[in-house]
Parts: sequence; C-alpha cells; structure tokens
Amino acid sequence: MADVEQHEGNIQLQGLNLFYREVLPGGGQAARFSVLLLHGIRFSSETWQNLGTLHKLAQAGYRAVAIDLPGLGRSKDVAAPAPVGELAPGSFLSAVVDALELGSPVVISPSLSGMYSLPFITAPGSQVRGYVPVAPICTDKIKAADYASVKTPALIVYGDQDPMGQTSFENLKQLPNHRVLVMKGAGHPCYLDKPEEWHTGLLDFLQDLA
Repeated sequence: MADVEQHEGNIQLQGLNLFYREVLPGGGQAARFSVLLLHGIRFSSETWQNLGTLHKLAQAGYRAVAIDLPGLGRSKDVAAPAPVGELAPGSFLSAVVDALELGSPVVISPSLSGMYSLPFITAPGSQVRGYVPVAPICTDKIKAADYASVKTPALIVYGDQDPMGQTSFENLKQLPNHRVLVMKGAGHPCYLDKPEEWHTGLLDFLQDLA
C-alpha cells in the first residue's frame, strides 16, 4: 500500500468557516491533479474517508479533498448560501476551489450537492477538469443551452434501483461529453452499495483525464 499524507482543517471563505479533509500522495510525490468530493444530505466528508475513496485516490496519485457542505457534518453551524433544493451561486464552489488551491479539479457530486456543483460547472469559463455527478438534485433547474455549453468530460453515475438516478440522468445526458456508469442492484448512495465498482469506474475515468 502506497504511503499517503492526511490533513484536515478549516477554510475561510465568503464569511464562512468550512471543514475539509484531504489525503495526498506520500513520499514527496507530486499529485497528478486535484479531486474535490462533495456529499449528500445524510453524509459528510467522513463518508469518503470511511469508504476508502480518499485513500484510493491518493494512492493513485491524486490530491483528494473532501469538504463538509454548509449546515452539514463539521460545517453544521455554517449558513448555506441557498435553501436546500435551490441552486447556490456558482461563485461558492469557485471560492472553495480558490481557497484550497485546487487548480482545475475533478468534482464528484452526489445527491444534495448538485445544488452547488451544477451552477459551478455550467458557469461561463468554469475551470473544471472532470465532473462525476452521482444522482444529483437540481438537474431540472439547468437550461439545455447551459448543459450544451459544458465541454468538461463527465462520468454520470447512478444505481439502477434509484428513481432519482434515472430522473437526473434524463437531464445530465444533455452534457455533450459524457459516459455513464449504472450500478446494478444499487440504490441512491450507489457508491456505498457497490464500493469496488465505484472505485474502479472512478479511477478508470480519472486515468483517461490524466
């Protein structure tokens, strides 16, 4: 198992104090690029730590950074920039990326976090290397023209037992440069139901972006 380095802390942005944790390649190895992991309403950055996703990403040479979204996890006392289910300003994730010096990251966005990621990736001039939506909310709030303008490669992931996954896919398939990973027998948090399939599919996608 390759060595990795772990850190956690808080970032200050837009008057907010957000918790984050990150895992980096060890031994002084330079990271290929950054991967920003968001989460659903019942989860937090700890989900990605416990699942092993952060470690697997770092072992594969990536800088893996997971934040606790406003009002959740260890950012639970932070006021969200928009009500749940409404699109947050794209400037919110842009400020997160700047504060953490992520450069042009890949963004992993399950469920609730769609309210943050979709305005970010569809913003004009958005610097995103890749997008991995996992049955995100708010896909119906993005215009067809805005989807069509996104040149970022996307891996659309959902479980075939998740009605929200199919519904979100009907909108996300408007992304011009996408591939799809449907996990058989998996529900809404499909990465928890099928972690090996999730990690394999994710790492294959990232490898193609390198």
